[in-house]
Amino acid sequence: HKQFSNAIIVLGLLLAIGMASAAFILGVQAKRAVAGQQSITVKGLAEKPIKADSAEWLINVGVTAQTQLEALQLVAQERKVVEAFLTKKGLSSKTWAVDVETISPHFEEVFIKDTPRQVQKGFDAFQNIRVSSKDLAKITAANKAFLQLRAENHPVTAQAPNYLVGDLETVKMSLIADATKNARSRATEFVRQDGVKVGVMKSASQGAFYILAVGGEAGDDSYGGVYDKSTIDKTARVVVTIVYNIE
Repeated sequence: HKQFSNAIIVLGLLLAIGMASAAFILGVQAKRAVAGQQSITVKGLAEKPIKADSAEWLINVGVTAQTQLEALQLVAQERKVVEAFLTKKGLSSKTWAVDVETISPHFEEVFIKDTPRQVQKGFDAFQNIRVSSKDLAKITAANKAFLQLRAENHPVTAQAPNYLVGDLETVKMSLIADATKNARSRATEFVRQDGVKVGVMKSASQGAFYILAVGGEAGDDSYGGVYDKSTIDKTARVVVTIVYNIE
């Protein structure tokens, strides 16, 4: 009986040790599994001021004449007025390109027996002049002075200049690096009180890339990004979404 009791005790100890070992191993494995599944998703933001380094400006000449020949002659005459204006403002012929003229019938509404009808009366001729320059001051000054041509009854119109940033890819890449650092700082701050730390990056994706006017904000419908071309001084902004493992 004494030997049997000793055997039972030994067997019980072995079983207890085995169960404790198994519990420890399973606990470690479970802890690792949970740790592998734990993650945090954060957004990183970075922005910096940038300046446009070139400008594009579209000018249109539009005339109406009785015949196609007269319309072409008149549009050429008015185009020379615009070219003289540009030269006077310091924009040489190397800075502009002239599109081919376009001609279309000119219609006017007339009433025949109180019924409105569209009747052709001559032809419309149009021609675009596209100005492109890195001298933003000259483009800006010329745009401001352009109203004088309108005041002199010249049939010309002009769109507001587009102020462009040349090396957008370099700007974007530098912002992505800064936004990634910002995302890790945010993640670290989020988990600081939980006694854990931010591990390796699990996944990352770039959000919208914004070129905004200074002080401007991206609208709710700007999922694909914004490119403001109305100002020389701008703010570049990028947002990234990063998932980090938690250790």
